[in-house]
Amino acid sequence: MTSLRHRVATDTRYTLLGLPMAAASFTLTVAGVSAGLGSAVVFVGLPVLAATAAMARHFADLERAALPGVLGHPIARPRYAQTPAGAGSFRRMMNPLVSGQAALDLLHAIITFPVSLAAAVVSAVWWAGAVLGLTFPIYGWAIAAIPGVDGGLPALLGLGTGTVPFVVFNTAVGLLFALTLVPVVRTAALVKASVSQALLTRAHVPSVEGVSPVWVTAR
Repeated sequence: MTSLRHRVATDTRYTLLGLPMAAASFTLTVAGVSAGLGSAVVFVGLPVLAATAAMARHFADLERAALPGVLGHPIARPRYAQTPAGAGSFRRMMNPLVSGQAALDLLHAIITFPVSLAAAVVSAVWWAGAVLGLTFPIYGWAIAAIPGVDGGLPALLGLGTGTVPFVVFNTAVGLLFALTLVPVVRTAALVKASVSQALLTRAHVPSVEGVSPVWVTAR
């Protein structure tokens, strides 16, 4: 039971708290890429693109830090190109654009927003349905007494127009949400995590002669 609560808490935190970060990443990345490409012809946009790539890398690192808890295993951070020794200031400034992973970081910042939005909405709806439904017997009687309610959905389905059918029906809906909460939230979290895993991680280095696998974490 403790493991199940931990699983639900981890998946819920990942889907709900990941939305603000995804929104910020999407907004800043789209603005940076648009500004950089728009002024790239006069080379002013190149530093803007480099700064945007560096920012996307930091957002990617935050996402990578959350993935092991959802996936249940460590993930490998791709290697990013290091600035050559003795490089000039312009070369150092452009270094975030050199790595091939930079394009994937930028792509992730853009496409993960709609995925994160969908995952957060699904999680929020299921949690609201479960909580409001299971507690409906506490306040449902007052709602049923409001003029104009007229039995609500149970009446439309032919289940009766009284207060009892109204309360029982909505409580049963809440119970359905509660029973499916774990798999639904889990699926939402895994869909979001799978997109991030595909774009932001690499395969781990296999073990050699009994040595445990080495996970690539070098920046």
